Amino acid sequence: MKPKGARPEWETITLSGDESERDRLVLEHIPLLKHIVGRMNAPAGVDRDDLYGFGMLGLIAAADSWDAARGLKFSTYAYHKVRGAILDEMRKQDVLSRGKRELLRDVERFVQATEQARGMAPLPEEIAEALFVPVEEIDDALACARSAGEISLDSEGEESRLSALLGDPKSEDPVGSAEFAELKQLLVEAIEALPEQEKTVITLYYAEELLLKDIGEVLGVTESRVSQIHSRALYKLNRQLATLTGKEEG
Repeated sequence: MKPKGARPEWETITLSGDESERDRLVLEHIPLLKHIVGRMNAPAGVDRDDLYGFGMLGLIAAADSWDAARGLKFSTYAYHKVRGAILDEMRKQDVLSRGKRELLRDVERFVQATEQARGMAPLPEEIAEALFVPVEEIDDALACARSAGEISLDSEGEESRLSALLGDPKSEDPVGSAEFAELKQLLVEAIEALPEQEKTVITLYYAEELLLKDIGEVLGVTESRVSQIHSRALYKLNRQLATLTGKEEG
C-alpha cells in the first residue's frame, strides 16, 4: 500500500527531455492512464487491454490540446480526457448481453416496487429470492448495472434507480456544512456495519486508492469478483444512507 500522503506515481516521474513536448507528456503520464483503467469496472466482454487503448487515444488528445497558459495541471486535464475517451468508446459498444439486460430490467422493477411498498430498497439476497436466481447472479448484475450507469448518457434510462444506488456516496452540500458532516458520520457508520470483505474493499478502494487488481491480490479473489463486491457494498451503503436520511427528514 502506498504511504499516507504520498504523491501519485504519475506526478513523480520525469524524463530526460529529449522527446518532443507532446511525446514527453504522453510518456510521463502512462502511469496515470494505468491508474485510471485499473480503477474502472470493465464490463463483461470488454478486455481491459481495450480500455488501455481507448485511454491512450484520450491521453494523446490531451497532450495535443493542453494549453499550459491556462494554469491547469496536465495531470488534471488528462485525467478527464482519458476517462472520457474510455467511456465514449464503451458507449459505442453494446456491452451487455440480451440476458444480462433482461435481468437488469427485472432487478430494476423489483427494486422500485419494493421501495414504493416499504420505503427501502431490497437487499441483494431478497432480489435473488424474488427473481429465483442465485445471489451470485445478482452480484454480477449489480456490477453490470454500475458499469452501464457509468457509460450511460441517459440518466433517466432503465437502470437509473440502480445507478443511483450504485454510485459513489456523496453530498451536494458544501464540505463545511453541518449537513455534510452529518452525512459523513452516517456514511462512516454504514461502512462499519458492512460485512468484513465488503468493508475491506471500500477501504482499500477509497482510502488507499488501490487498483481493483491489487485489491484482488489482498483478498485472494479475481478482479471481476472485486468489482462485484465493490458494487454490492455501494448498493448497501446507498440503501442504508437513503433509509437513514429519509428517517431524519421525516
